[in-house]
Amino acid sequence: MEFESKPKFVAFDMNGTLIHFRINEVIRRVLGDRLPAEIADEFLRTGNQYRIDECLGAYQPFHQVVARSLERTMRRFGLEFREGDGQAVYEEIPTWGPYPGVSEALRRLAEEYPLVIVTNSDDVHAKRLAENLQAPFEVVISAEEMGIYKPRLGAFEYTLDKLGVTPDEIGWVSASPKYDLRTAANMGIKSKVYMDRGFEHDEHWLDYKRITDIAELPALFGLPRP
Repeated sequence: MEFESKPKFVAFDMNGTLIHFRINEVIRRVLGDRLPAEIADEFLRTGNQYRIDECLGAYQPFHQVVARSLERTMRRFGLEFREGDGQAVYEEIPTWGPYPGVSEALRRLAEEYPLVIVTNSDDVHAKRLAENLQAPFEVVISAEEMGIYKPRLGAFEYTLDKLGVTPDEIGWVSASPKYDLRTAANMGIKSKVYMDRGFEHDEHWLDYKRITDIAELPALFGLPRP
């Protein structure tokens, strides 16, 4: 089941893949009674689509992505958006920690491979969240540094150029086909892992290896099980 070739780096999406990205919980709490329970699930699903839409245009700071996507979602549902709602959500992000088992799996993988984070966070959040993972990363690349967000091709081109590698010399791990794995496939990256967290559909035609337990990851890259 492991990959045939050994990459020079293993790159990770961070929020939602390694970090338990609790933005929907925080939005529910910040909006409180303004978000009726009967529409909450649909509202949050729609908000996810607005966030990715905000990432597809010209670069803007991540706090604006959070605020603008929330405002657009509230306008669509006819809810009251208050100045400060987006900032209240944004400020909680760096307090979030990893999913269970993540730090251990990363430390195990780091015994053999340099690890890289490529995240849609800004510089400040990227640094804080990477520290929360308690694992050794060689490089942390933020959207602010790149001046572009995933899933745009430029984010992947920037990463390959910065690391000095070709698509067949990097592994890519993500819980999101739409933000990462579709573009990775388009870029010709062969060593792709879908860390299925249950919030996106399996797109097996992208030719990745799918896992549901992060502890399985080191073995995919040829490390013996402890």
